[in-house]
Amino acid sequence: MNIKILSKITMVALLSLLPISSFALKLIVIDARSAQLKAGASIDSDTVVVLKEGERATLVGPDGKSVTLKGPFNGPAMPANSTAADPKAALAALVNTRDARTSSVGVIRAGADAAKLPEPWLIDMSRPGTRCMLEGQSPVWWRPESDHEDKFTVFPVDRSWRADFTWVVGQDRQDVPKIARFGGPNTFVIRRDNQEYAITITVIPKEIDSDLVLSSFMLEKACIQQADALLAKIKHDLDRPQ
Repeated sequence: MNIKILSKITMVALLSLLPISSFALKLIVIDARSAQLKAGASIDSDTVVVLKEGERATLVGPDGKSVTLKGPFNGPAMPANSTAADPKAALAALVNTRDARTSSVGVIRAGADAAKLPEPWLIDMSRPGTRCMLEGQSPVWWRPESDHEDKFTVFPVDRSWRADFTWVVGQDRQDVPKIARFGGPNTFVIRRDNQEYAITITVIPKEIDSDLVLSSFMLEKACIQQADALLAKIKHDLDRPQ
């Protein structure tokens, strides 16, 4: 047998003995207290991350799996054996993550017991807590019950302005005028029925185009109600006949 052909056969045989090759996955930085990383940035999983004492970063992969790195740390963002997961397996893992998070203290505020949203990006104005909004989108207020008229007022924390809103009978959502710039976490005070409570809106980078990653981001930011709606949408899409 030709030596060159034998060499090629040997190489193929050796490669077949190796595990399925891992490859660099695109990761999104969800949160970062680091000079190297910025929230919303995209990095490869084999990027060497250096964190000093007290620094930390939370990253999420395309399957929605997140990892939190704490300094001191010097190594790849995710292990070299990270591989893309099956979408249904990734969804199941996210649901388990959601259930684990909502079994802890503070789930009522986070929205585990809130009314189901008909769409993931609606902002429930009926209760306090954290909401998520996609960068570049205009927020849409929502309420779970639309069988009565209702009024509410929105203030920034410093009370530098106010905006009055009215729900009419049969109305469950409102487009929000440009009352503020949504460039980062924005906290508003809501006055309704002589009571006040706070809603914080977290902006998710528009570069994220994966529903699994968006769901993980929402869970990390405690937007449980919206994550539930998006997870339900993902399940519906996966169960749809191809």
